Amino acid sequence: MVDITPSNARQWSRLGSRGVFGQAILAVAENYPQMMVMSADLGNSSGLDRFKKTYPDQFLNIGIAEQNMIGVASGLAKEGYNTFVTSFAPFISMRAAEQIRMNLGYMEMNVKAVAIGSGISMAFLGNSHYGIEDAAVMRAIPNMTVVSPADCAEIFKVVEAAAEFKGPMYIRLTGAVNNPPVYTENYDFEIGKAIVLKEGSDVNIIACGTMVYESLEAAKILEEQGISVGVINMHTIKPLDTEAINKLIGKSKLLVTVEEHSVIGGLGSAVAEYTCQFKDTPPQLRLGLPDAFGKTGDYRYLLEKYDLVGPKIANSIQGLLREVS
Repeated sequence: MVDITPSNARQWSRLGSRGVFGQAILAVAENYPQMMVMSADLGNSSGLDRFKKTYPDQFLNIGIAEQNMIGVASGLAKEGYNTFVTSFAPFISMRAAEQIRMNLGYMEMNVKAVAIGSGISMAFLGNSHYGIEDAAVMRAIPNMTVVSPADCAEIFKVVEAAAEFKGPMYIRLTGAVNNPPVYTENYDFEIGKAIVLKEGSDVNIIACGTMVYESLEAAKILEEQGISVGVINMHTIKPLDTEAINKLIGKSKLLVTVEEHSVIGGLGSAVAEYTCQFKDTPPQLRLGLPDAFGKTGDYRYLLEKYDLVGPKIANSIQGLLREVS
């Protein structure tokens, strides 16, 4: 297990999610001789250069053929290999959706599909490379576990946990280089168990991926105005930690979900699907990417454009909180 310290948290932040995934899988592989890592001709983009050199017999480049990659990975998993596959989010989640549905979901093969560049971090590569619907697609497949780490340190935690986990999993990597850190010291991580980062009684924000940091920034702004704000890192989108949500229902004036994903089908939808069965559920504000194909541009510019940065998240919450108070 890799220790999280302020020093390496800063280093990982500069590397970004893809580079850190490569470091994490390299560190974990030492303990798993039956591990196989596969790429759809994106080994360099997935941060896997050092892994390929260190473990050449445990790496396969399948080429630009994501459907075939899932089939090969499933066969290896059937033979007992602990298999990780990587590609850009829209390619692995939608181009290979049928194969993931049948080979991983239906057959419950032990394959971890790692989506790089989820959300809008691919910036100028545009809509063909944006992962705005991937969590919705993967969440709808039975037996699939869907995880979205909050920062680079949590990528290490997720990869370590995924290597131990038995069954199909979709790991959604958001953010780019200079990904702001949420965690700078060790903490307990468990798939399916949300992490309360901050307690609050007026507003409770449930976030995943890059939006955990931005939600903490929003909470600071709101608390300066006397609003008590809690922040929960819901790193596992499926299965949802319903116990954590139950604790929020009775003590919140407003529930807020924030995600770098379409407002349709992701974390916000998952929370709403669960809470709608309860009579006294507080209003829910779902913040995320719009149900539309967007423009290309610098990553930070796009987050600003879609109001997914701390100050704009705070403004959105203030607007609805005034209506419900």
